[in-house]
Amino acid sequence: MNVNYLIVAAVLAIVLALIIFIIRRNKKDEKKFEQDVIDTELGPEKDDKENA
Repeated sequence: MNVNYLIVAAVLAIVLALIIFIIRRNKKDEKKFEQDVIDTELGPEKDDKENA
């Protein structure tokens, strides 16, 4: 049985690129989620008191 190393290398490169993309996307989404949680915890009441 012959193994075509070019195809194996291409598949591994695609899988590695996909994993890196998913990790970066997850970190970006996590930062956005944390900011949304912080914004909702502060609420508009605190902003209104500071502006008044």
